[in-house]
Amino acid sequence: MSDIKLLHNISTQVRRDILRMVHKVNSGHPGGSLGCVEFFVSLYFSVMKIKIPFSMDGKNEDIFFLSNGHISPVFYSVLARKGYFPLEELNTFRLINSRLQGHPTTHEGLPGIRVASGSLGQGLSVAIGAALTKKLNNDPKTVFVLLGDGELQEGQNWEALMYAAGKGVDNIIATIDLNGKQIDGTTNEVLPMGDISQKFKAFGWEVIAVKEGNNIERIIEALKLAKDKLGQKKPIAILLHTEMGNGVDFMMHTHAWHGKAPNDEQLKDALAQNKETLGDY
Repeated sequence: MSDIKLLHNISTQVRRDILRMVHKVNSGHPGGSLGCVEFFVSLYFSVMKIKIPFSMDGKNEDIFFLSNGHISPVFYSVLARKGYFPLEELNTFRLINSRLQGHPTTHEGLPGIRVASGSLGQGLSVAIGAALTKKLNNDPKTVFVLLGDGELQEGQNWEALMYAAGKGVDNIIATIDLNGKQIDGTTNEVLPMGDISQKFKAFGWEVIAVKEGNNIERIIEALKLAKDKLGQKKPIAILLHTEMGNGVDFMMHTHAWHGKAPNDEQLKDALAQNKETLGDY
């Protein structure tokens, strides 16, 4: 099996995990999670140089921060599939006393989680702090962070963007999930942000745009290009144009599935569109 074929099979299985997790507890955020499956799979199974078992210090390894924590289902599935914790623990998603809370938190000690990210707009600042720590420690590895586009409406992001460029933090790659949708509608309806690419460039960032943000090959190309551009006194941003609900036809092209779980019939339909590849948990 080719590497790309394997990544596609992992992606299909991760979509099944997401759908089953949110359906079981009738809560969670499937739309954005499905839209970022290919990104997470590409990052964890192809691009990042990581160590297992998990170490919070993350010394001499690439590290990742999830800022838009509500898409925890995709994060948990990929971490489990990568071997950070037992796959069957996905069964405990959003249950009382579970380590897999609706929004990730370090309090439960779940391997792979480096920051609590229920409150939006803070992850970039944390990631920049980690990137500076790596510089101080002469650690050559990279810090990755994922933000939602609706999350960019939070002001702290822009302070962080200004700081990273102003201080030459050039060992960080920030990816923006540009699906154009958020909880109450499109991002243009809620609060238009204009040309995000030009804004990032104006703040001193190097920008890489990926028009096919659900295409594994294009994602890997962009991440590798971003890594090649590190160390040049400029932080790197990847603008990833994704489709919320990708892989499930009735969840795509709408913001309705931002935070809504499928019912029994909808789950059956969605799983039929994503046949089991690696085995369900």
